[in-house]
Amino acid sequence: MAFPTQRPRRLRKNENWRRLVRETALSTDDLIVPLFVVPGEGVNNPVVSMPGVFQQSVDEVVREASEIHGLGIPAIILFGVPHDEDKDPEGSEAYNPEGLVPRSIRAIKDAVPDLLVWADVCMCEYTSHGHCGVLTDEGEVENDPTLDLLARAALVYAQSGADAVAPSDMMDGRVWAIRETLDDQGLVDTPIVSYAAKYASAFYGPFRDAAQSAPAFGDRKAYQMDPANVDEALKEVELDIDEGADILMVKPALAYLDVIRRVKTTFGLPTAAYQVSGEYAMIKAAGQNGWVDEKRVAMESLLGIKRAGADMILTYFGKDVARWLAE
Repeated sequence: MAFPTQRPRRLRKNENWRRLVRETALSTDDLIVPLFVVPGEGVNNPVVSMPGVFQQSVDEVVREASEIHGLGIPAIILFGVPHDEDKDPEGSEAYNPEGLVPRSIRAIKDAVPDLLVWADVCMCEYTSHGHCGVLTDEGEVENDPTLDLLARAALVYAQSGADAVAPSDMMDGRVWAIRETLDDQGLVDTPIVSYAAKYASAFYGPFRDAAQSAPAFGDRKAYQMDPANVDEALKEVELDIDEGADILMVKPALAYLDVIRRVKTTFGLPTAAYQVSGEYAMIKAAGQNGWVDEKRVAMESLLGIKRAGADMILTYFGKDVARWLAE
């Protein structure tokens, strides 16, 4: 049957009808908020390219985590941002037990034990050259020697109390190396959240301001994925599952909704998507210029990510979304 018998507008005529038939819902349960930890005390450095985002010292990160927990958000993910003088070619600060992230994990778990604390595992914030692994003399990232360093960092974070470790480096075999190391140390219950399909994207620009992790030369196209490929993403995801990944992540989200959908429908495992810094910054800038309604566009973009199949979303809008939903 068709018009005039079928009139879809009947179920759109007021908000209560729209609520009853709504297929996808966004809630605070879906959110993970990224935080950037820097040296010092009482530090709240605004990230100019990401309005509302700050580089924070350990004490301020604890305060921020407490606020996030109070808004009903279940998880955060931590990125360490050491001083340049503390960086070296191997990124040894990444696996320093007294480094920024381990100290933050312990402090947050003491203050807010119910909040899930994820730790990003990568070398780029810690290496003097800004790449995600150790280099050959010719400046190429060496895959296998990097695995040991990633596993050491993941172990330090897990031993400090991290509820999950999240390798974002895109080295082949990193999930296997981390899983084997954690299991050998009795940390069999620590989940691995794998950045399984992480693309060499132009949307990361503002993040590199926040994490001070821009490569000193070249780019990351030799290890992060080509934006043109989706079948390759499914292969990457399948390999990470075989190596022991518990949660799969697609990064970025906006331009990769098809990848999120394919990953979720193909494998059915818990799937995360990262609404990255460039996505956030574009909405913020357009909203501040009055070109779009920031709240509506942010919520619509997150709903689209959820509708594509993401079970959870890493987003810098986390606190804003929690407040908007409460309204």
